[in-house]
Amino acid sequence: MAFRDGPFENLKVPLAWTAAAVVIVAIVLSVLLLLGDRREAATADSYGPTRAAVDTVTGPVGGVLAAPVRWAGAASDFVGGYFFAVSENRRLRRELAELQPWRDQAIALKNVNARYEAMLGIRTEPPVAMVTARSISESRGPFVNARLLDVGAAKGVRVGNPVINEHGLVGRVTGTSAGISRLVLLTDVASRTPVLVDRTDARAILTGDGSGNPRLEFLRGNNAVQAGDRILTSGDGGGYPRGVPIGVAAKGIDGSWRVKLFSDRGAIDYVRVMLFQDFGQLADVAALSPPPLTGLAAAPAPTAEQAAAIADAGARRDAAAAQRAATASAPATITTPTRPAPARPAAAPAAAPPRPTPTPAAPAAQAGGQE
Repeated sequence: MAFRDGPFENLKVPLAWTAAAVVIVAIVLSVLLLLGDRREAATADSYGPTRAAVDTVTGPVGGVLAAPVRWAGAASDFVGGYFFAVSENRRLRRELAELQPWRDQAIALKNVNARYEAMLGIRTEPPVAMVTARSISESRGPFVNARLLDVGAAKGVRVGNPVINEHGLVGRVTGTSAGISRLVLLTDVASRTPVLVDRTDARAILTGDGSGNPRLEFLRGNNAVQAGDRILTSGDGGGYPRGVPIGVAAKGIDGSWRVKLFSDRGAIDYVRVMLFQDFGQLADVAALSPPPLTGLAAAPAPTAEQAAAIADAGARRDAAAAQRAATASAPATITTPTRPAPARPAAAPAAAPPRPTPTPAAPAAQAGGQE
């Protein structure tokens, strides 16, 4: 039986009023839901079982209903990528060509920064001031191994300053100008460096001969060096600080001991110049020889009697000094010493007058006189 054939065939629902009622009911429900959704005060007690059940059901249902939408989006992306792959490939090639120089520059800067960090991390004991420099040219030949550095006397560089890189000793400065200095490497024939063997403390002279490995000469002691021993600067003569690493000892083809330089492990384009002249600059002269009265407190002011005594003593001292000065400025009288007159020979005595010859009666008279 059809609906219109039943008892409700004459029932007519007003559409306008029905739509208005549905809208009003929906608004009321929405307001109730908004008022009931107190998220800032949501706790386990206020979160009712009805809402929990609704959330439990709508979560999986929403995921299932959203799956076709996701699949459709993925399919459209796949189709679009397939049809536009050629244009995308061309675009990526252009970007790669533009980024290639930036990548090379980034790698070069990374290497430079790593070397700078290694050089800045070098510490000497005791500390020595250093200046970073760059090698701007080089002169190589069978007898000359030298470079020019872009720092000079304006930065404090002096002749004789040691030069190192991040691995070890490179050489020393042999000439300077305002902004340029000349570096002679350890391998130059004019290079002579006092060194020591780290294991035995044996002394030697590292002599450059134009080859890549300088020679150890004047080695002291028996079995003083072995293959693989570390070679350091000895500091003898005051030209280098003690303990700067140079290389390791190795036996040469000619039977002589040579040194594999640590500085050959990397390029010598960035170096550090040690502003070292002698060991005297490493000590604080003021601290070694302070004034004798540095630790004493100031003396109290003298009393009137002490001041009078001091003034009197000063006046006497000044008078004595003036007297000495006057005595020293007076012309000295030159006295000629007199010689004693030579003794003259005594004159011969005059001849005595002849005595009269006594008569015979004279003795008797003389004897009577004596009685």
